[in-house]
Amino acid sequence: MIEPVYSAAENRYECGMQYRRAGRSGVMLPAISLGLWHNFGDVDTLSLSRKKLHYAFDHGITHFDLANNYGPSYGSAEETFGQIMKSSFAPYRDELFISTKAGHDMWPGPYGNWGSRKHLMASLDQSLKRMNLDYVDVFYSHRYDPETPLEETLQALVDIVRKGKALYVGLSKYPLDAYLFASRYLKERDVPCLLYQGRYSMLVREPESQGILNAVKENGSGFVAFSPLAQGLLTNRYLNGIPDNSRIARGGFLKKEALTPEVLSKIQALNERAAMRGQSLAEMALAWLLKNETVTSVIVGASSVEQLGDSLKTLNHLSFEEEELHAIEKILM
Repeated sequence: MIEPVYSAAENRYECGMQYRRAGRSGVMLPAISLGLWHNFGDVDTLSLSRKKLHYAFDHGITHFDLANNYGPSYGSAEETFGQIMKSSFAPYRDELFISTKAGHDMWPGPYGNWGSRKHLMASLDQSLKRMNLDYVDVFYSHRYDPETPLEETLQALVDIVRKGKALYVGLSKYPLDAYLFASRYLKERDVPCLLYQGRYSMLVREPESQGILNAVKENGSGFVAFSPLAQGLLTNRYLNGIPDNSRIARGGFLKKEALTPEVLSKIQALNERAAMRGQSLAEMALAWLLKNETVTSVIVGASSVEQLGDSLKTLNHLSFEEEELHAIEKILM
């Protein structure tokens, strides 16, 4: 069946999306961004991926977050995005903010991983080809490489911007000392770190305890939260245990060990607080992250258009009373 030619919704910037400044840059990102870590690989249907991406853009999501090895299989999420970029989004390229990353396992041999100049340069060239792009808006070093001199990784990022293959650079999951060194190095070469991407949720708060959020704010980067729903734990899916068709039951990134009695008790109590706000647990969990002005955007996944629509409902109620925050903090202790 031939898909109709896509035309973006004329009211896409009037749907309630909020745009937040990335640190001290000129870039504004949607409060909710769409990540293609799961649900956009070659095991998923192109037609459903297309519907989700169209729905996202039609509702003001301008930021799409990818990495070289997103899928499964490796590279397939970028290939899926590239097909939709070519067929649907090409006329809207200047309205999109597209990110990709390199640093995790991608291809065999000594150059298919980590933070060498060889890997980063080759990986980005491959990503651009898969996505049918001339450049990405931000290119991340996907993880800190303790074996490669940090200067080598960072200079590769600088040169990638100077070659016009990325407009900005970012860092993902870097320890505090490495981020601070990187931020100084990049600023001195007039290629500041635009974004720091870290795992952050009600249940995973290392960006707070390790000083990352404070450092990011002080150094002028924006913070982008991935896994804001703790891989689905902060939804209604696990309130009564582990369903047969859930991500935990299927195996993968989320393990049964993650749903301890203590965690189950917390998410049940949080769900009650969310109901008092007139929100789902997932909506409240996203809103709780966005209450922090340092958080530029939260990256959500979507297995369906409906799930993405549910995430966007978060924007209807972002504020918290002090009493609510104290009650939530007590639950999370």
